[in-house]
Order: sequence, then structure tokens, then C-alpha cells
Amino acid sequence: MEFKQLGHKSNGPSKQLDTFPAPANVGLVKFESDELTSFCPVTHQPDFNHVVIEFCPDKLCVESKSLKLYLWSFREEAKFAEALAGEIADDIFNALQPHWVKITLIQNIRGGLQLTAVAEKKK
Repeated sequence: MEFKQLGHKSNGPSKQLDTFPAPANVGLVKFESDELTSFCPVTHQPDFNHVVIEFCPDKLCVESKSLKLYLWSFREEAKFAEALAGEIADDIFNALQPHWVKITLIQNIRGGLQLTAVAEKKK
């Protein structure tokens, strides 16, 4: 098993998601972060998000440092929250091929509105 991020100095964001074999009997893996940012493609205002990443592993799990650097990679990208949730679901699903993945993205309140976008993929 060779990690590209873990155990190496990382100076910036990365789209590389490192994986490792899923341990037996693990039915749910859940990550949460308040460090997901992007910006509105129309107004160019920053968007700050809380993201919950849940999946049921089949053969692989995602290594957490690479996931953090992956989330960092959206900082300079112009995306609507719904598209961002969908892209994260696609990328996690493609890297891990889990039984299912669910991404819940909760955008900080802007203009008095709370936005939550949920993206799911299943085998």
C-alpha cells in the first residue's frame, strides 16, 4: 500500500484520493468538515459549507489526509452547492466503489436562506 499524501509533505490541494483496504465488518464510514469552501459562479462571493461524507465500504476506504486535501481543492472553484455535492459523491464513488455514498452539503446562511444539498450514489 503506497500513499501519495499520508507520510509526505503536502503544500497544497489535491484531487488525488488515497485508498486502503476496508477492514472487515465496517458498515459505515462518516467524515464531517466545516472546511469546505468554494465560491458562487455568478456573484463570486465565497461560500462556506459544512459537509458530511458517508459511505458503506465494499473493498476500499479513503485515507483522511488525502480527503482533507481533496476538499481543499474546491477553494478556488466556482460551483453551486448542488453541483459541488454531486461532484464529491461522484469522485468518492469512483475512487472507492462503495455499496453506496451519501454527501450532505450544508451551506452557511446567505441572504437569509439555508441551503442543504444531498447527493447519493449506489451500486
